[in-house]
Amino acid sequence: MSEGGGADEEAGAAALARTPAVAERRFDGLAARLPPGARWPLALMLLAVAATFLPARASRGVHPRTASPAARVGLVFDVGGRGDKSFNDAAFDGVSRAARELGVEASYLEPSSTEDREAALRLFAARGLDLVIGVGFIFSSDIEEVARGYPDVRFAGVDFAPGPNGIPPNVAALAFREEEGSFLVGAVAGLMSKTKHVGFVGGMSGPLIRKFEAGYVAGVEAACPSCVVHAAYAGTTPDAFRDPAKGKALANAQVAAGSDVIYHASGATGHGVFEAAADAKVLAIGVDADQHDEMPGTVVTSMVKRADTAVFDVVHAALEGTFAGGSRVFGLAEDGVDYVRDGPHAAGIPDDVKRRVEALRADVIAGRVSVPSR
Repeated sequence: MSEGGGADEEAGAAALARTPAVAERRFDGLAARLPPGARWPLALMLLAVAATFLPARASRGVHPRTASPAARVGLVFDVGGRGDKSFNDAAFDGVSRAARELGVEASYLEPSSTEDREAALRLFAARGLDLVIGVGFIFSSDIEEVARGYPDVRFAGVDFAPGPNGIPPNVAALAFREEEGSFLVGAVAGLMSKTKHVGFVGGMSGPLIRKFEAGYVAGVEAACPSCVVHAAYAGTTPDAFRDPAKGKALANAQVAAGSDVIYHASGATGHGVFEAAADAKVLAIGVDADQHDEMPGTVVTSMVKRADTAVFDVVHAALEGTFAGGSRVFGLAEDGVDYVRDGPHAAGIPDDVKRRVEALRADVIAGRVSVPSR
């Protein structure tokens, strides 16, 4: 443990001892508005309160604390938070499954600022948890810094993007070939579009979300070479993942340009995309998880990332003593990405479209088609 670890844990413990019980899972990032010397204690106090009371919410799928848990796991959510019906919920499902099936004790925190993200990770590390998980590429530098300060604590980063110094040996970097899943839904869009114009709405512009766009465009072109793709991003900061009003405005502009199928990779911003699509009576494609229930009759399919499986697997490895640092990448061949193609939530996809997309899937897995990532 780093020299600062004891101070971190003592500050958190002191906050627990003097702070009244609360049952809030979202803390408000006041640290960002305080002088530097005051930010850290307040962030720790708020995080410690949240970490104490949130795990007891069994109704939300996390087991309450037991006398002797198999392991202790901390999950720190990405921007958008729990309840986004997307990437955060998928990671939460993985931890919840580990709580049910493996008997781990799970804690989770939902930060709202840069200081809060690092503070959450540091608090869990200082408490000596068996595994600390950060969800989203935005956490990458924070995980790297905290992991190097706590070499005896295991960390996992979902969508972890290694920095120039590489991946610390105590960090499992979980990555996905989002471009491959996006390729499949791009083919669905190209085959189902009647106007030959389709849209893409991204959240925060950057290398990760560009992978979604690149794969989607390639899929559209493979299925409909004459189709036009209209692409736009909600912004250049993490707030771009939680701006439904901006998502709706961008989707409306794409509808006005003729798009009749719109795919989003924008977190909570995507709900605005769904609203615009529903209003215009065009189709939408969800992301990260099956988002059909967000807008039934409008969401024709979703590109799914198996973050739940990846998170469960890394928790299981930590419990079994087989945890290993380094990179793990999940694509179509590893069943790490897919699209909703079966059951009632895929009922709007014609059978001939499914057959064509399945042929493209086979080509990607066999290496006959290489999907671009930028």
